[in-house]
Amino acid sequence: MAKKKSSTRKLVIWIVVVLVILLVGGFGLRKAGIIGGGLKGVAVETETAKLKTITQIVSASGKIQPEVEVIIRPDVSGEIIELPVKEGDFVRKGDLLVRIKPDIYQATIDNLTATLLTQKARFEQTRASLIQAEAAHSKNEELYEKNVISELDYIQTKSAYAAEQANLKAAQYQIEAAEAQLRRAEEELEQTVIRAPQDGTVTGLGVEGGERVLGNSQTAGTEMMRVSLLDRMEVLVEVNENDIVNVTLEDTTRIEVDAYPERLFNGIVTEIANSAQVTGAGSSEQVTNYQVKVRIVTPHNLDSSGDQLVASVAPENPEQAFVPNFKPGMSATVDIETETAVNVVSVPIQSVTVRDFAKDEEDAEEKGKSSEDDESNDQIASDQEDDLLVQREDIRKVVFKVIDGVAVRTEVETGISDNTHIQITNGLSAGDEIVIGGYRVLSRTLVNGDALEITNKQNQGDE
Repeated sequence: MAKKKSSTRKLVIWIVVVLVILLVGGFGLRKAGIIGGGLKGVAVETETAKLKTITQIVSASGKIQPEVEVIIRPDVSGEIIELPVKEGDFVRKGDLLVRIKPDIYQATIDNLTATLLTQKARFEQTRASLIQAEAAHSKNEELYEKNVISELDYIQTKSAYAAEQANLKAAQYQIEAAEAQLRRAEEELEQTVIRAPQDGTVTGLGVEGGERVLGNSQTAGTEMMRVSLLDRMEVLVEVNENDIVNVTLEDTTRIEVDAYPERLFNGIVTEIANSAQVTGAGSSEQVTNYQVKVRIVTPHNLDSSGDQLVASVAPENPEQAFVPNFKPGMSATVDIETETAVNVVSVPIQSVTVRDFAKDEEDAEEKGKSSEDDESNDQIASDQEDDLLVQREDIRKVVFKVIDGVAVRTEVETGISDNTHIQITNGLSAGDEIVIGGYRVLSRTLVNGDALEITNKQNQGDE
């Protein structure tokens, strides 16, 4: 019985020993990554640097407006008695737009015409008086030379003759003044009839027949309507001061209009403002923008050059017959292509990060210090080192190259960028494998020399 208990105890001891050995060995193999599926390093995604054409983009939003738009305001005040157009009508140059009641201006012309005739009659009277004074002066001049009349009588007739000459000139000037007033009144009468200054479409009609309007006398007159060339539209956008330096005249653009989603239209920069538009001046939210005009060169509004409505039939293939119909005030987003680099080394934007080289040097020195220092001394030294780091800050752009499964920090110089990629001007070659993600690993935790577990190898092989 005792032998049986001894055998059982030995068996239990051996089982415990074997279990301990298996547990210790399994833990070691798992830690080494041989079993258990453990990662051998930091999990990252990689991509190869490639030769790519990059176009730098400046994006801005704005409104569509006619490139040529004439605001129609009356030069004279009065009541509208004729308004033969309505909003949306196409008009030709010289067509009647508005007629203002002319009665008061016609009455003014009649009054000034009578005044002019009166001044002409007075002129004739003055000329007759001048002839009479001239005759008297000539006669007295002969008598004076013969000593028949006194010098005083001679001077009186001479003065009367000079006075009549001056009166004749004054009468002539009064006639010219009356004629000028009459011409002005006639011009005002003509301004009661307003005609189209150019071909275009009537937009923004703001008056009705019978309404009284104010003329451009001392203040701006009533805005009655606008005549616009709708087949020549542009986008007025505001570009931030940080981007405006990259924009130049005749830059190519891509325009996206909210009313036509998933469609792009071509454009070209035609005008760049020199004066800034400042909002929130003097506050922390101050924004400085510059207005840029972008002409839409894609054919549009082709049905806006006629003055008659015609029935239309839907085309069999709408895509082939598609012509956009832009209206003033539509919202649009413009991507201005400011610069293009052809066949340059490029990488995804997120792969380029920054590192403080001065801090890395300090960290390396810190690792070499003894761990037996007094805690208080460590705190003082740490504060001093923090101050030194601020002074020695050395921020540089880097990427992490993948060499033999290890992250190698590589300083790079960058050029232009588009929405997804950035140009590398120095530090990389086409074909170099680099780390592109994830974001937290790249921006914070990944350091030079870290072992890597590339998680996208399988995906790359499938492709």
